[in-house]
Amino acid sequence: MTIRDSTGRWTAAAARTLAGVAAVRVTTAYAVALVAVSTTLTMLGPHAHDAVVIRMSTNLHNLARGRLSTLVGSAFVHDGGHVYAWLPGLVCLLALGELIWRSGGLLIAFAVGHIGATLLVAVGLVAAIEANWLPISVARASDVGVSYGAVCVLGALTASIPLRWRPLWIGWWVGITVAAALGTDFTPFGHILALLLGIGLSFRLRSLARWTPIHLVLLIVGVGYSYFLVSGPSLVATTGGLVGALIAVLAVSALRSRNSHRVGQSEPKRRLPGRMSPRHVELAPQ
Repeated sequence: MTIRDSTGRWTAAAARTLAGVAAVRVTTAYAVALVAVSTTLTMLGPHAHDAVVIRMSTNLHNLARGRLSTLVGSAFVHDGGHVYAWLPGLVCLLALGELIWRSGGLLIAFAVGHIGATLLVAVGLVAAIEANWLPISVARASDVGVSYGAVCVLGALTASIPLRWRPLWIGWWVGITVAAALGTDFTPFGHILALLLGIGLSFRLRSLARWTPIHLVLLIVGVGYSYFLVSGPSLVATTGGLVGALIAVLAVSALRSRNSHRVGQSEPKRRLPGRMSPRHVELAPQ
């Protein structure tokens, strides 16, 4: 191999890499920002980290004081878990969405989940506190991280799932999020809302017509990340997902059977060939 051939191969590989990064530039930029923020807060120490979490939390206390910047800033701060442990899974999930919907579609899906679910949860918390269902201390609970946006992106993949597998997909994820919400924390309720927002949004975004191997790899890794994000290694959540998938399949089967029965009843009866109506029978002369 000559030096020119080696240089040409490296140039081609670099060009392919740059093209791949350009296709998922929003995902790449977001990942770099998450790493930068996490590294900076780690260097500053736990006290600085806790102060930023309190400042950036989208809780009722901050929202009531008009700190709307938390609706954006909270997406760049995480409260628990090392960033390098979960970032690859998040990157795969977001990269899949960006490849399907392009950069603008990914931004819309993530923003709808992160901001929309946050505001809906806030409304629910206000109502629960006013009704004395929750203590007033909930208003200062920390609420940062990427989970609402990521779960909405997961739900927004629904329209790209093949039609035969779509009921299983919807039932599985709805079942998991509902089962995970049986605890006392309000975050799982935000996951339910983010998932439903994503499912509704999915039919407004572009859908994937053909799945390639790279799409499937990104989906598998992204689904694994989403499972542990929503439920963790929870047997209850897994059971909820299986029950939800079963209910969805049975519901679709019953609906198809009902529609087939209606179509069968509405079809007019066809006359057998070669038979004449009694009104048109002519007697042969004797």
